[in-house]
Amino acid sequence: MYDVILNPVSGKGNSMKAYMTVKAVLDKAGVEWALHKTEYPLHATEIVRKLNEKEHADVIVMGGDGTLNEVLNGITDFSRINLGIISCGTGNDFIRAAGLPSDPAEAVRLILAGNTGYVDFLELPMRRAMNCAGAGMDVDVLVRYASMKAFKGKMKYYASLIDTLIKCKFHKIALEVDGVRSEKSVFMIAAANGTCIGGGMKISPNSVTDDGKLNVVLINEMPKRKILPTLIKFLNGGKHITSPYTEEYLAERVRIEVLDEGLTEVDGEVMNEKVIDCKIVPHTLMIFK
Repeated sequence: MYDVILNPVSGKGNSMKAYMTVKAVLDKAGVEWALHKTEYPLHATEIVRKLNEKEHADVIVMGGDGTLNEVLNGITDFSRINLGIISCGTGNDFIRAAGLPSDPAEAVRLILAGNTGYVDFLELPMRRAMNCAGAGMDVDVLVRYASMKAFKGKMKYYASLIDTLIKCKFHKIALEVDGVRSEKSVFMIAAANGTCIGGGMKISPNSVTDDGKLNVVLINEMPKRKILPTLIKFLNGGKHITSPYTEEYLAERVRIEVLDEGLTEVDGEVMNEKVIDCKIVPHTLMIFK
């Protein structure tokens, strides 16, 4: 029995197209399955919490990274659930890192094959995250994007990015990595389980989703003439990782405190909080892979 959680508005309608493909494959396979459509924010959290009351649940998540995040935060007993992930949102960053198929038909066939394995996730005081938490320029872009009235879609994002870079500022942070504390001025910083943010931008190209480690990647303050070349490296497959302004650490626990007016983000959601205190949780979440 498979329980399919579908966000019907994810990916600007892509999820419904993907659902028709998945439905055809499931029906052809002759397996028993049930559909659960989300109708409002955090509904996926409620749905999976109810499904987790069963002795065992094989849950297929159909949506973007936000829907996957909602499902992760609704699990109450990891020993009684396996997740199948069919990404059909706009970003789909986690499947890139986990090496899961982007094609819905291929993804559901992988799920039906029944092979499972653990993936890590981030545990924060009040929530969990699959992909990344951080601060700096990328959060400034998200804040600007939310307030911008002009443009739509990708044009709106690029306009927000350009505006943020024109007004670029570095952020003062206190960083604690496995108990070792330092203060820095950064362009951006991420505590990453996955590799990408923002729909394919490789902030942490060396991340592995089942190694039991967080990759802490920070780009330090630099001369302003170096910002554009460093950003181009970042957008060009994560080549910023070799920049002399970049530091990378492997850790099990990370605490990032923003010491100025900047904010933080968790899995692409801007948080009105100054502190990210997270640890990696291995050997707990089972997915089809």
